[in-house]
Amino acid sequence: MNTDNKPAHTNRLAQESSPYLLQHAHNPVDWYPWGEEALSRARNEQKPILVSIGYAACHWCHVMERESFENARVAAVMNEHFVCIKVDREERPDVDQVYMEALQAMGVPGGWPLNVFLNQEAKPFYGGTYFSPGNWAQLLKSIGEAYQGENRTELDASAEQFARVVQASELEKYRIPAATAGFAQDEFKQLVANLAQKFDRELGGMNRTPKFPMPSIWRFLLHTYQLSASQPLLAQINLTLREMAWGGLYDQVGGGFARYSVDEAWLVPHFEKMLYDNGQLVSLYAEAYQVTQDRLYRDVVYDTISFVERELTSLEGGFYSSLDADSEGEEGRFYVFTREELRDILEEEEPLAADYYSCTAVGNWEHSRNILHRRASDEDFAAAHALELDVVATLVRSWKQKLLAARNERVRPGLDDKILTGWNALMLQSLLDAYRAFAEPEFLALALWNAQFIQEKLRNGAGLYRNYKNGCASISGFLEDYALVIQAYCSLYEATFDESWLQEAAGLMEYVLMHFFDPEEEQFFYTDDTGEKLIARKKELFDNVIPASNSVMAHNLHRLGLHLEVSRYTDLATAMLRRVQNLVVQEPQHLTNWASLYAKKLKPTAELAIVGPGATHLRQELSRQYLPNTVLAGTTTTSTLPLLQGREARNGQTTIYVCYNHTCQQPVHTVTEALTQM
Repeated sequence: MNTDNKPAHTNRLAQESSPYLLQHAHNPVDWYPWGEEALSRARNEQKPILVSIGYAACHWCHVMERESFENARVAAVMNEHFVCIKVDREERPDVDQVYMEALQAMGVPGGWPLNVFLNQEAKPFYGGTYFSPGNWAQLLKSIGEAYQGENRTELDASAEQFARVVQASELEKYRIPAATAGFAQDEFKQLVANLAQKFDRELGGMNRTPKFPMPSIWRFLLHTYQLSASQPLLAQINLTLREMAWGGLYDQVGGGFARYSVDEAWLVPHFEKMLYDNGQLVSLYAEAYQVTQDRLYRDVVYDTISFVERELTSLEGGFYSSLDADSEGEEGRFYVFTREELRDILEEEEPLAADYYSCTAVGNWEHSRNILHRRASDEDFAAAHALELDVVATLVRSWKQKLLAARNERVRPGLDDKILTGWNALMLQSLLDAYRAFAEPEFLALALWNAQFIQEKLRNGAGLYRNYKNGCASISGFLEDYALVIQAYCSLYEATFDESWLQEAAGLMEYVLMHFFDPEEEQFFYTDDTGEKLIARKKELFDNVIPASNSVMAHNLHRLGLHLEVSRYTDLATAMLRRVQNLVVQEPQHLTNWASLYAKKLKPTAELAIVGPGATHLRQELSRQYLPNTVLAGTTTTSTLPLLQGREARNGQTTIYVCYNHTCQQPVHTVTEALTQM
């Protein structure tokens, strides 16, 4: 900074809205955002391109910025040899997909920051993740000189080779033959057995580090338990959910989950908090509560929603993207406590609280600080300290309030306040799942507020935008956005019986079929055919921390097809699953949302229709049950929806129809009777 407090450097990123790009707006690097201006310059000047990809909450992205991108000498080398482009991977997951796959083709493990070198045609020839300042400076000089020298032809040849790898479809790359047999119990049991081999049976989760929550795995296994009543399976689910909720992965004071744990015991989180994780984990814990009635799961749902409402909700009703891992230059500083700090806050209750949260004088984190975590249930803690259970509950509520108030006086982690359509839809879905489990009116009110925000701010004609900030949406939606919004709108209909949400879902479905579908492979492209053309048009097949957009679309087609009695939807859902069925059985840990659709195909989906003046009350009572393989329709009067046509309230009483394959059983008037029929 100069003496009048103006930045010494300002680049083109200062005109962007992404918080991640704005973090780099005053680097001495001559950054461009991704776009035609930068790509044209590279072609015109025959310069290689450096694409550096990250996101606002990324710890090592911050480290590399401090060490290299803020260094004037390093920046001078970057500016001399390259056209430099910064990308927010959350705004442009299409760009990130292409170059992450290229990096992996080079034999480099993926991660962020992702730094990839491209030729002037935007084809990749070399890349890596984090580089130390010395290595980075040397690499820049070597590549810059090689590209302008006699190695240019060799680098261009490598770029063509990697581009061909990226351009191959996932089905082609993994040589996935379409299944020839139908969906069978024996094959499904093999699928579950293959997944179970990967369990960590002592500490929960999957047997790997770092440990990611991976909600789609445990939601699939809940559905599998509902089919099989396997007690060992339920024990593994409960072990995982308990250990995650007791560990440092979960914010014991303020609610909400960090992105992953660096250790196998869920103790040490990577402290960044992402909207997409917390949305899916609310859904998981709400469904687990429906199955188990475990009070811990209820508390997690309520506290996590409170966290999102308090710290990630805009005044307009949209949900922000994430909170940074760092504050005051330290990872996790906002969330951890020394014993002295606990004594200052909790006074004479500190010894008991320190025992509850497993805190010690030496600490379990840096600088004698403690990551708060639990090692016992409230019941066991009460017994160990000769306390009544309700006394423990009262104490814990008081401790949380005091610690949260004290923590709020600290320097807060950075907030990524951009709003992403798909991530908002995940949170919207989670609020609806929580509403179904607990019938909490506030959850539905927040869901409706967010849905209206999506309709008002994120619709792009018949389609969707990807992003929103400062009153502006600028990027066209990707398949992830459409898939997750369609899913949430179907759930919103089932939670309210407001048919307009089903109509919105159907309209978006037709848009996706028109602009994203590849009939040759019976899957959807990730990008709209009206959007920007990259060096490859990818399809997302593998479920990751967010389920693959194609697997979500297959569920949507199945569900919406039943609601609207559109056989081309349900037939396409089946065809999509059959294209990946063999791989789902072989490698289920990477395709668990597909596996959930397989579970639905084992038995006909229940079509439930509620008709009559008490439809809302019966819907709430029915929705408290865990019913993963159902579609639910209802009206207090009459409706033209296919599932409701010809259905009427019998003898003036609200009536429930339980149907399978468009064939209904005897109409009943109570939820108990309906559940018996199912």
